[in-house]
Amino acid sequence: MKILFTGDTNPGLIRKNNQDSYYYDEAGRFFIVADGMGGHAGGEQASRIATDKIQFCLNEYWNSDMSCEQLLKTAFKQANQCILSDQFNNPERADMGTTAVVVIFRQNQSWCGHVGDSRLYKFRAGQLTQISDDHTWVARALKVGDLTEDQAKNHPWRHVLSQCLGRKDLYNIEVQSLDVQQGDRLLLCSDGLTEEVKDPLIESCLAEYPTPQAVINQLIKEALEAGGSDNITIIVINIES
Repeated sequence: MKILFTGDTNPGLIRKNNQDSYYYDEAGRFFIVADGMGGHAGGEQASRIATDKIQFCLNEYWNSDMSCEQLLKTAFKQANQCILSDQFNNPERADMGTTAVVVIFRQNQSWCGHVGDSRLYKFRAGQLTQISDDHTWVARALKVGDLTEDQAKNHPWRHVLSQCLGRKDLYNIEVQSLDVQQGDRLLLCSDGLTEEVKDPLIESCLAEYPTPQAVINQLIKEALEAGGSDNITIIVINIES
């Protein structure tokens, strides 16, 4: 499978520091976006630990007998443990945590995993589909019918995570296989994009701009023009063949 890809991050217009982190394997095997929280030092540290440990683990066990599902879950669990260890050794960062979304292409399979509200989208034949489910209080309330779509849009708890890395009670690492085919595009992003740029505009940018870098440039521009209230991190992958 031939793919074209790139990623970029922007601190936005409000925050002085960037608590997002991202990584992509130069060979195109795996891609990671993480969005940290817990204050200036804590958020940066948590997302960096998660990104570093996940990519280390994926490299370490890439050629092992682990299934893709096992590999992803192991990488997330080890990242979580590393953040917990850092919290223990640095009490000033005890509240830090991070989201993470990961895509891998391995053994002729495509898989993804995520914790938190950083998202994975698939764009196929002009239509955008959100693949990941947000691990937030609002998303859970929507699912069980406690909130309507209109109520959820501006709910004061819409950023409250129900799961993230950096918690002893981590229980919901969502891992699933991905159906991808020639012509598809994948987009991984932090909520600094999706809070400012809604799905229809993301869809139109993916339809209009053919290269990953052009899509990212335009989406960051749109997010900044909409307010740029958070850090913005995006990876775009074109499935060429």
